Amino acid sequence: FLPYFSVQALGAFNDNVFRQAIIGLLGVMAAAGTLDASTRGTYTQLAPAVFILPYFLFSSIAGQFAERTEKSRLIRITTAMEIAIMSLAAVGFLLQDMRVLLVALFATGVQSTLFGPVKYSILPSVLKPEELTGGNGLVEMGTSLAVLLGMLFGGLIFTVAGEHGAQAAAVAVIALAILGNVLSRAIPAVPAAAPDLKIQWNPIPESIAILKLARKQVAVRNSILGVSWFWFVGTVLTGNLPVYAETHLGGTQTLYVFALAVFSIGVGVGSLLCEKLSARTVEIGLVPLGAIGMSACIVHLAFAPAIAAQGLDVAGFMAQPGAWRVVLDLAGIGLFSGFYVVPLFALIQSRTPRAELSRVIAGMNIQNAVFIVLAALGGVALQQALGWSIPQLFLALGIASIVVAAWIFSIVPEFLMRFLSWLLVR
Repeated sequence: FLPYFSVQALGAFNDNVFRQAIIGLLGVMAAAGTLDASTRGTYTQLAPAVFILPYFLFSSIAGQFAERTEKSRLIRITTAMEIAIMSLAAVGFLLQDMRVLLVALFATGVQSTLFGPVKYSILPSVLKPEELTGGNGLVEMGTSLAVLLGMLFGGLIFTVAGEHGAQAAAVAVIALAILGNVLSRAIPAVPAAAPDLKIQWNPIPESIAILKLARKQVAVRNSILGVSWFWFVGTVLTGNLPVYAETHLGGTQTLYVFALAVFSIGVGVGSLLCEKLSARTVEIGLVPLGAIGMSACIVHLAFAPAIAAQGLDVAGFMAQPGAWRVVLDLAGIGLFSGFYVVPLFALIQSRTPRAELSRVIAGMNIQNAVFIVLAALGGVALQQALGWSIPQLFLALGIASIVVAAWIFSIVPEFLMRFLSWLLVR
């Protein structure tokens, strides 16, 4: 488990180092006058779309490959791909050519798409049933902290290295990719779940087929919907945190990073606590607890009064009245998000036939991508078309979370029954 855990966390770390380094390079190019503000804004908005597009195009094929290929071999293949992709990215950094970097970013999305199904479908093959919740908790903790640390590291490259930032970024992404491939060679062999599966190459009908496969069981279908809602909530929150930290909390970029760190650490702690709270079982009774707590903290955050100051660093912000309320709300959202999403992953893995799990995970990834795009577009539309403030957007998100949770629990009463049972036992 340790080599696998290290590889998946390192992959998430490197992805975010690369993406933040692109943003850093855009800033350097703009300061040098080689890139105008309009073009910089276009690249900034285009980059997330370029990264997520492969999830729509290739998830169905990735799920089939993960089903018919020995899993440790597939992980070694994807980490070898990462070395080649980051070598291309290094060329883009050295030439300061955004076209090359966007091609590399698209290729990174393809590599992440291929890795996604095996990342979660491998767990039931290498963990005992009583270890499944704890294993998923570790993976979610590792991913959330790797994303945070990757953003910090990638954001600091051009600040620390100065005029040698492009060279430093090029070396860093290649070195991390090589390290990931080396670690992947320690992962023990895990047999293919469906070695005789015939690959269907047409992505459109196969995407429809795996989405239908993911909807066969009611509990699995609604667990996947719950995971997608987690991504929707996370996209709205993290996408608006930079502006929220500046306009509502009176802070700077440093305060945004602090707010993101509080949220990410909360997710990590909540994910790790799931095994303790579930008594080493797949305890879906934690899902309603997570949904209720997450929704309540989002609504509470929406009503937090604005800080009447500007340009605050972390220490200056924490000295303001109401600062601790915001910190506790962000930590609470992350904590309860961990309670919410980890048991959902464990349920999907435990109740899906082994020979279908990779394709079901691939179908979930397609749906997640749809929810991420809807969250990004919906947030922009509500703020620009209707003039909503970010606190109003958070309030709507909190209310929507309550409605979505109530709907899921009403059509799958097992969640609520297990929650009541868990309360009585605990």
